[in-house]
Amino acid sequence: MSHPERLGASGGGQTNAIAERPQLNGHPSLAEFATGHGLKKSAARPPLGSYIRQLWQRRHFIWTFATAKSVSMYTESRLGQLWQVLTPLLNAAVYYLIFGLLLGRSGDVHKYIPYLVIGVFFFYFTQRSITSGAKAVQGNMSLIRALHFPRATLPFSYTIVELQQLFAAMSVLFVIMLAFGEYPTWHWLLIIPVLVLLLMFNIGVSLVVARIGAFVPDLSQLLPFILRTWLYFSGIMFSMYTLAGKLPTWATRLLDANPGSVYVELARRSLMGSYRKDLAAMTTKYGERCSRPVEQGLVGKALRKATTTHTGYCRQHEALVSMNQTVWYYAIGWAVVAFVLGFWYFYRAEERYGRG
Repeated sequence: MSHPERLGASGGGQTNAIAERPQLNGHPSLAEFATGHGLKKSAARPPLGSYIRQLWQRRHFIWTFATAKSVSMYTESRLGQLWQVLTPLLNAAVYYLIFGLLLGRSGDVHKYIPYLVIGVFFFYFTQRSITSGAKAVQGNMSLIRALHFPRATLPFSYTIVELQQLFAAMSVLFVIMLAFGEYPTWHWLLIIPVLVLLLMFNIGVSLVVARIGAFVPDLSQLLPFILRTWLYFSGIMFSMYTLAGKLPTWATRLLDANPGSVYVELARRSLMGSYRKDLAAMTTKYGERCSRPVEQGLVGKALRKATTTHTGYCRQHEALVSMNQTVWYYAIGWAVVAFVLGFWYFYRAEERYGRG
């Protein structure tokens, strides 16, 4: 190793401070020295295939971590795990009071209470998954800095927590179905693919907000407003088909494709035989009214009103037919796109998580 020149102290004496970067065994830098001895960054992003394999190897940890998180969530409350069921039920009760009784939306379908409860339970799963996902990285910085593991483990785990809570709530949901005369049929089996697709969608969106939330902590403050607005545009408390007659076609198409309503719609069709009959009856009714010509002999305001009403019937019929044909395509499309793009987006910032 070469002898570096020494710096002088303020009093003119020599010190042992080194002015040149030391040479380690002929290597010009520490990075090359580490590379030459097979060392690498502990937080470096691995290849995508290796990353997926590491994540799969930790699948049992993800479920165990989620279970522990779910159990510990309500340990300080007297009712404990009952809050997993009580929280969405109380939300449903509030929405029933406002929208069902005060605003009179209970007339949209024959069995409004199970219709509302399904909507609240399933949208609550998505809402909670996104909210907790936004804090998954930022809220676990000590764990991230202490251990090396695929960071996607955290958003996956937090979404599984919400899935477990949905399972607990669904035990009450099935009791409500039976109480209102909605008995099991083969359609109930469709709830399995609906849950799988919804889980994929929620994980994908959670991965996106987890990455954003890791670097923009204010996202957690903004999300409640975004999710509440999304709730009101997703037909959770009222039938979206009743609005179709008042909206232009392009707006109806956007509402049809809204993932917040797509998965809720499929859950309702799977579990509620009465809702399937409601949809069939509405399709027939609006189709018949659309096929009738506008009454002849009307002029002025009466003609405009009759024309507007007729156009509304046609739009409602078109919306029902369109949704019947596309709802499963939307559900599959949103699940695949959200999961794949969300995973890729989160993975690209893997080595940046945990930095100060």
